[in-house]
Parts: sequence; C-alpha cells; structure tokens
Amino acid sequence: MDNLEEQVLVSLRRIIRATDIHSRKLAKDTGLTTPQLVIVRAVAQSDGPTVSDIARSVSLSQATVTTLLNKLETKGLVSRKRSEEDRRRVNVFLTPDGRALLETAPEPLQEQFSGRFRKLETWEQHQLVASLERIANMMDAEELDAAPLLATGEDVG
Repeated sequence: MDNLEEQVLVSLRRIIRATDIHSRKLAKDTGLTTPQLVIVRAVAQSDGPTVSDIARSVSLSQATVTTLLNKLETKGLVSRKRSEEDRRRVNVFLTPDGRALLETAPEPLQEQFSGRFRKLETWEQHQLVASLERIANMMDAEELDAAPLLATGEDVG
C-alpha cells in the first residue's frame, strides 16, 4: 500500500473514531444518541412543531423522527399534543426535563463541523465535497441513504 493510500485510510479512520468518541461521550453525559439530541434541539427551535416540520428541519424521514420521538417521550423529554384548531395535527413540545437537558447538552459534532466548514473558501468547500463524493463512490457507498448527522449507527434510519 502506498503512503497516499495509507494517509487516506488513516484520515477516514480518524473521522470514524472522532464520531464514535463524540457519540459515546454524548450518551454518557446526556443518555441521548446524536439523532435524539438533534430532534430535541429542533423541537426547541420551533413553537410546537409537527413531526413533518421536525423531519424537514433535520433531514430525516417522518418514520425515523416518529421512532425517535417515541423514545424521547418515554424518557420524559418531549410531549405531544393534538392541536385544538386542527385535530389532525399533533404538535411536539419540550418538557421541563427536556429544556433542562438541552441547557447542559454539548453541541452535536456536525454543528461544530458546519461552523468550521462555512469558514472555508467556496472553492475549498467544493473541493472537499467532490473528494468525499469520490471516496464514497470508491467504497460503493454512493447509493446508501444517509442523514446529515455525524453519528455511528445510532437510531438513524
């Protein structure tokens, strides 16, 4: 294996490890997975969003969001209430425990990444996207469905 190939593989492994380490720390500190924290944050940013509102804002399917909300509701972090104006709509709200958890929860890894990525020059952003898409293609992963979350196989549909 030549040195450049090795450097690429080491870099990929570091990305995977960083994601895994962050995910484990998040679970230890909050009891949540990355996707669950992203959902809690999305609920907090809106006033009683619906499942479809949340799904759209976090780029996950409605089915995945519903599964995550079920788990968050069981943990007492969110509640769902049927709208009084339109009985077909169900709105999601943070509970006091959900708000308290959000105050101490760390920022999801993808938000740290996004902040740094946005600071790059446009040409460098495009170069990184092209390179990563090429790597995904080389790994036969271009057809895999993936949410824009840095998470390691945790509750992400």
